[in-house]
Amino acid sequence: MTVVLYIVGIVLFLIGISISIGLHELGHLVPAKKFGVKVTHYMVGFGPTVFSFRRGETEYGIKALPLGGFIAMPGMYPPLEATTRRAGRTAAETERNDVGTIGDEQGPSDLATEAPRRPRKQRRGRLFENTMADARDFSNQEIEPGEEHRTFYALNVPKRLVVMFAGPLVNLVLGIIIMAISLIGIGVMTPTTSVQTVVECAVPASEAAQRPASEKETCQDDDPLTPAWEAGIKPGDDITSVAGVSTDSWDELSNVIKDHAGERVDVEFNRDGQKQTVTVPIIAHERAVVDDRGEAQMNADGTPQTVTEGFFGVGPVQERQPLPLNEFPGAVWEQISGVFHAIVTLPVKLIDIAEVATGSKERDAEGLVGMVGVGRIAGEIVSTDQFQIVEKAQLGLGMLGSLNIFLFAFNMIPLLPLDGGHIAVGLYEGARRQINKFRGRGKIGPFDTARLLPLTYVVIGLMLCMTALLVYVDLVKPVTLDAIFNSG
Repeated sequence: MTVVLYIVGIVLFLIGISISIGLHELGHLVPAKKFGVKVTHYMVGFGPTVFSFRRGETEYGIKALPLGGFIAMPGMYPPLEATTRRAGRTAAETERNDVGTIGDEQGPSDLATEAPRRPRKQRRGRLFENTMADARDFSNQEIEPGEEHRTFYALNVPKRLVVMFAGPLVNLVLGIIIMAISLIGIGVMTPTTSVQTVVECAVPASEAAQRPASEKETCQDDDPLTPAWEAGIKPGDDITSVAGVSTDSWDELSNVIKDHAGERVDVEFNRDGQKQTVTVPIIAHERAVVDDRGEAQMNADGTPQTVTEGFFGVGPVQERQPLPLNEFPGAVWEQISGVFHAIVTLPVKLIDIAEVATGSKERDAEGLVGMVGVGRIAGEIVSTDQFQIVEKAQLGLGMLGSLNIFLFAFNMIPLLPLDGGHIAVGLYEGARRQINKFRGRGKIGPFDTARLLPLTYVVIGLMLCMTALLVYVDLVKPVTLDAIFNSG
């Protein structure tokens, strides 16, 4: 049964990521068709086509590898004459200048002009020149006569930007919606004012750090008892106020206690429906300082950093509650900024993965994980018996939401063939046109994106190498669900 559930988890992940990719491409498709662009293909995945159908001029289909998708629009690489004609040069002139050859039909005047100069050998076309020409031809092969106005390059710059940005925007919106379902709809585990545990003794952090590990969780005879223990507070009690301040949440309760260190205060609580009050001394307690990950912060001399604050001695009951609406934007921003930070530090993380692949470094549970690794984690989530169904659903939604935000952020990298590269080209072309207009030079043709093919091939090559490296490491040294939770 566990194996079946593991497979179900992987299948659910593939379905989720395929839907996300399909919606991304739909984000490109809808405005493209709205603006009259001829869209010939809408495909989810790469590789062999599993099935497809045609509606009007567009073929819709699913391919075997759910690792991406695309829509095909004629004119992604403008024909050479379109990039030069409005600039005042003919395509033939540009082709001759670009290739750098001497034509066979030169007249006597041409030869005379060349005679005084140092003889120049006839060169072959520049590297990638034929590839650039092939790319232009392939990109425009489905343009019928009279359809030039329906090409991608025929759109004005704002419309082109809308078409290219709409895809990543869909992933961003989808990621935010999934986060809202998870955090607001299902809710997050939140500490309440109900008592789960009562701490028996209060040991200063500096003293606790010196005790053997076997004694850290037990009280010694001379350890001071906590106020809650001495007052007879029991699990199940619901604390309603401290020092006359109403405590509707654990944060409020905790803050009031911290602020009354060394003072005697009244603590009101409900027990079995009955309101009770006790007067207790809030002790000044030395606590270790920890970071957001729960790791102790150390001083320069190696001793733990501490802070003194009020201490009562109770632990809260954790309940699943909707995240407050005013906290949701902060959670979204934290997720988005975290993803962008991960992308900025991607080269460093790839070096770490390479060291893991060569065996010189252990796998970091919080490092990069490829599609294979994420699929394995999804299988573990569904098949494990450590979580209830609602927790499994929330973990799965969290993964899918993070992946959509990653798709948004990754596609915004300003390099072709990513959407961000096309957006960067559009912005450059718009700026170039405005500058020429300001200088009174008139209109110019679209930017020749085929000239960026060498860079595009480099980016594709790096992406393929990254994918292969992550697949290898995810198979040989996978990140497990236990490792992720233990690292957190």
